[in-house]
Amino acid sequence: MSGLEFTEGQVERYSRNILLSEIGGGGQKKLLGSNVFMVGAGGLGSPALLYLAAAGIGKIGVADGDDVELSNLQRQIIHRTPDVGKSKTVSAEAAIHKLNPDCEVEIYSNRLDMKNIREVIHGYNLVLDGSDNFPTRYMVADACWLEGIPLVSAASVRFQGQLMTLVPGDGNPCYRCIFPEPPPPGSVPSCQEAGVLGAVVGVMGTLQVVEAVKVLLGIGDILSHKLLIYDALNSRFMTVKRSLDPECPLCGLSRSITEPTELEAYCTTG
Repeated sequence: MSGLEFTEGQVERYSRNILLSEIGGGGQKKLLGSNVFMVGAGGLGSPALLYLAAAGIGKIGVADGDDVELSNLQRQIIHRTPDVGKSKTVSAEAAIHKLNPDCEVEIYSNRLDMKNIREVIHGYNLVLDGSDNFPTRYMVADACWLEGIPLVSAASVRFQGQLMTLVPGDGNPCYRCIFPEPPPPGSVPSCQEAGVLGAVVGVMGTLQVVEAVKVLLGIGDILSHKLLIYDALNSRFMTVKRSLDPECPLCGLSRSITEPTELEAYCTTG
C-alpha cells in the first residue's frame, strides 16, 4: 500500500484525517489498506460501520442474520424506515456505499457459529464485536484470540456502556480473564427487556472505531489492559484495570479452550 497515490477526491475526502500528525498521509494509506470485520449491524454496529467507512477503511466485513424492524430505528441509525423488512447486512452495505464508494463491503447474512466463525474472520486485521448476547460475545472473543486477531468489544444497556480492546499475546489479558464465565441465564436483562438509550449505544459504537483506528495505526494508548465504563446518567467515564489471569482457560498456563465455544444455555437469548 506504500505506493498508493491518492486521487484528488480522496485528498479532499480524508483531508481532516491527513491533517492530524498522528495519521498523516501514511496513516491514511494504512487505513485504506486495512480490513475490519464488524459483528452485528445493530445499535453498536450502525455508528461503527458508518465511521469505519468515513475513515476510509478499505474493506469492511459485516455479519448479521436479522432483518430490519421498526423498533430498531430508535438506535440503529445505519438503517432507514424504507429498509424495514430488509436484511440488515444488505441495508448496511447500501448505506456504506452511499457514504463512501471507496469501501469494499463483504456481507455475511447467515448466523455465525463455532463451526464457521474462524473461517469467516480469518484474514481480517481487526474485529469489532457489536453483538447483543453472551453466546456470540464469548464465541467471537475466543475465535479472535485463537486466530491472533485484535478485538474491540463493546456492550450497552439502559444508560450504560462498556468497552475494551483485546490484543492476543504479549502478556495481554483476554476476554475470559475479566469475565471467566457468563452470568446465570436471565440474571442480566437484554436491551429488549430493560431498554437502552439510542445515543448511549451510539457513543459506544463510535468509541469502538476510535480504538480501531488507534490499533490499526499503532497510535495512542489502547484499552488492552483496561475496561472503559460509560455512565450516561451521571456523565462519567471510568476505567477498571484488567489483568492477566494465569488460570484462564483460554490464555492461561493450563489452556483448555482450543476452539470457539457456544453457550447452549443462552442460545435463545439476544
